[in-house]
Amino acid sequence: MQTQDFIAQILAPGLDLCSSHLGIPYSDSAARLLLAIALQETNLRHRYQISRGLWAGPARGWWQFERGGGVRGVMTHHRSSALAQQLCERCHVEFSSRPIWRALEGHDMLAAGFARLLLFTDPHPLPITVDEGWVMYRDRLWRPGKPHPGTWPQHWADASAALRIDP
Repeated sequence: MQTQDFIAQILAPGLDLCSSHLGIPYSDSAARLLLAIALQETNLRHRYQISRGLWAGPARGWWQFERGGGVRGVMTHHRSSALAQQLCERCHVEFSSRPIWRALEGHDMLAAGFARLLLFTDPHPLPITVDEGWVMYRDRLWRPGKPHPGTWPQHWADASAALRIDP
């Protein structure tokens, strides 16, 4: 998927849904971080984790949520649990880890909402620098098993450029 299509069809509507139905205001910092993470995790190519060639791994959606990781984390965190329930009701998805995890692969608004809610669980301010973004992504929220620090600066710069935000 092209970056501008992703922004127009998935990211912006997802953040609008979070704002209008969950009360989480739109933020350029959140948009940039979420776009950079989607680029880092999937390069906007795969809605499921590629594992051993063509087999689907345990992560789903543009932001690569695992059922027992990000899904469960958003569902149970004190800052996001009630909002995640509201999001699931709005998206017509049962508030249970398996149906949510399964839906993330094709329900872009749910995927964007869960990604935004995961950011909402972090007590630190949203990052404004590439290094702060990396720390939030790698160390506090997504905690990828195989981080690729060499690709992060370019994804951050691409997200900044696409959203017209100073890197």
